[in-house]
Amino acid sequence: MQTHPSKLFLIASFVLISYTAIAAEPVIVTVNGKPIKQSMLDFIIKDANEHGQKVDDNVKEVIISKLISSELLLQEATKAGIDKKPEYQMREELARRELLVSAYLQDYVKNHPVSESDTKAAYEKFKQELGDKEYKASHILLASETEAKDVIAQINKGADFGKIAKEKSRDPGSKEKNGDLGWFSLSGMVKPFSEAVGKLQKGSLTSDPVQTQFGWHVIKLEDVRDLKAPPYEKVKESLQKQLAKRQVEKMMVDLRAKATIVDNNKNKK
Repeated sequence: MQTHPSKLFLIASFVLISYTAIAAEPVIVTVNGKPIKQSMLDFIIKDANEHGQKVDDNVKEVIISKLISSELLLQEATKAGIDKKPEYQMREELARRELLVSAYLQDYVKNHPVSESDTKAAYEKFKQELGDKEYKASHILLASETEAKDVIAQINKGADFGKIAKEKSRDPGSKEKNGDLGWFSLSGMVKPFSEAVGKLQKGSLTSDPVQTQFGWHVIKLEDVRDLKAPPYEKVKESLQKQLAKRQVEKMMVDLRAKATIVDNNKNKK
């Protein structure tokens, strides 16, 4: 059976076009006949620039040298059949999944930008939660309410707060500083702690121990001062990141709600 001349012409044309397209792709170096394309180098340089790294001629040479080394190792790994091993294939699949998911999330955030109005609303909420006062307090963290009550009784009888903090506090971050926590806003502390501090007068001690998930606290309010919220422009980027994170979390909740998920692992129990 003979092939029609027109078909031969089409096949030849396709091969020629394909070869021309491949040949048109610039190659920076070949390693044992394997090309390292200019597009790979361009991508690495572009990625470096986007992360604030300057790429001059010296850095470019270093990148090319590393690409050559990696190509040599890639060829050896292939010869050794590493790419055929089940463990490698699983690692490759997990890496591919992670890379694809990361790229999708970046694309999602890019295509769903946080609005200026939402950011300003978040700033107003941030200022409200921050409050207009800053507090300086010390505390002694204890394991039980009985211990904490005993410490309060000792201090009320004249015992030194800082000395007891060094001896008995379970908070490694403040015990060596006589229990000093430094300056903080109430929003920066867990609720039971912040509520107790907010009710204290300067220089006073909590009459009863305050329980949090960390244990039982004996708290002394050292000082209070006015607090001014940071300017909008200073916290804008941070707020936008928080809002973007919440958008992604909501997107994940929505995806789970719409998905059909059969957990065979749970069914085995």
